[in-house]
Amino acid sequence: MSPIKKKKYLTGKELAERFKTIKLLALDVDGVLTDDHIYFGPDGFEMKKFNISDGFFIVLAIRSGLEIAIVSGRPSKATTTRMKDLGIKYVLQEMKDKRKQLLPLLDQLKIDPSHAAFVGNEILDIGLAREVGLSIAVGDASQELKEVVDYVTKAKGGAGAVREVIRAYFDGNGLDPVSYLI
Repeated sequence: MSPIKKKKYLTGKELAERFKTIKLLALDVDGVLTDDHIYFGPDGFEMKKFNISDGFFIVLAIRSGLEIAIVSGRPSKATTTRMKDLGIKYVLQEMKDKRKQLLPLLDQLKIDPSHAAFVGNEILDIGLAREVGLSIAVGDASQELKEVVDYVTKAKGGAGAVREVIRAYFDGNGLDPVSYLI
């Protein structure tokens, strides 16, 4: 029996370097921007817990010129409300095949998939992770997704993973996030 090979991921420095060519960052929601929990009331009212630092760095990234898109297989009013609050223009929900969500948007924006990055957490994200130029899984993502991505964050989903990724974007492009404060 041959030994199991451990996947080699990009280092933090290599991740930052790869962000030099990225024009759009696509993010899953549940398990990436949230801690993978959803709260439902008896009347169907839904609540999600979003990480404030992740949101803050998303706003700074948008101000710097990085396009941000949300790709979620699950429609959610809570997601729509939070993304509007952050100023995200592209909120794509309700389609299980995330490739069919993102690829038409990339075509519309004239961005080659090789210039897009995606952050996911679950096996549903494998297809899109294989389509983009830079694929990332949050620290607590499924093992199946971790086997195909370029980088795995140190932080868990909903606990600063997106901030970690966007920090690498700033570092790789020689940008100071403080420059984008109001």
